[in-house]
Amino acid sequence: MSKRNFLSAALVGTAVAVSSPVMAQDSSTNFDGPYASVFVGYGIKAGSGDGRLEFDTDRTGRYDDTVFLSSPPAAPNTNAFNPGFCGGIALTNTPAGGCRDDKNGVEFGARVGWDARVSESFVVGAVLEASANRSRDGSAGYSTTPAAYNFDRQLDHAFSGRLRAGYTPDGRSLFYATGGASIARINHDFWTINNSANSFTQMNDGERVWGWQAGGGGEMMLTDKISLGVEYLYNRYNDHKYFVAVGPGTAPPTNPFRLVSDGTNMRPQDKRFDFHSVRASVSYKF
Repeated sequence: MSKRNFLSAALVGTAVAVSSPVMAQDSSTNFDGPYASVFVGYGIKAGSGDGRLEFDTDRTGRYDDTVFLSSPPAAPNTNAFNPGFCGGIALTNTPAGGCRDDKNGVEFGARVGWDARVSESFVVGAVLEASANRSRDGSAGYSTTPAAYNFDRQLDHAFSGRLRAGYTPDGRSLFYATGGASIARINHDFWTINNSANSFTQMNDGERVWGWQAGGGGEMMLTDKISLGVEYLYNRYNDHKYFVAVGPGTAPPTNPFRLVSDGTNMRPQDKRFDFHSVRASVSYKF
């Protein structure tokens, strides 16, 4: 299903639910108390950038170096990554071979929450949530070898805590804004095309990183216990721990990755893992 069709279906479903008669018997008790939900949706990657990589050739922890072809650098074209970068996955060892775009994917999860009717029309609440998302984000660099270096990442799972505040015009429907903190495990993959000389070791793969979520949604009671809802969230995680340590392998000391020290650390320059979430949910009120 395309992003446009998915969003359209979600909006149409909300309009139908809000305009349909409900069977809730006492609207004064809706959105007041504990509930549990399950949801399914679609994760849409937010921008791909240029896929630029950054390097730490002296391994000081500062990624502000250039991988040169010789020491001292000899002009012109002294940058080993002069061919450039791509915001996705390199398909061959040169830019001419093309670059695969980032991938969107299914999202699903469950939550528990508690709402409180602070007045006849206003609701505040808190939510604890577990989710998984199949969106993928890639970055790639090309060296003059020629060779390509691919970085790929995907959110394995996340645990989130959010507050929400909303307005219920009739006690049966709720329109709300929500936001809060999230901690996620992000899995990484790395591989090269046409570099079998150096060694490559992934560091801090699968580490949990912090982020945040913000968005809004709507919910409609179908019975006095069951409701349907739709929700949009913007998600951002600071994926700053992961890097790849390039070692000597069988490469000689003149290898560009070995000119400053016995190896080089590298990682994607864009450490933000951002994506949109569009979800449909079913909730049960206790």
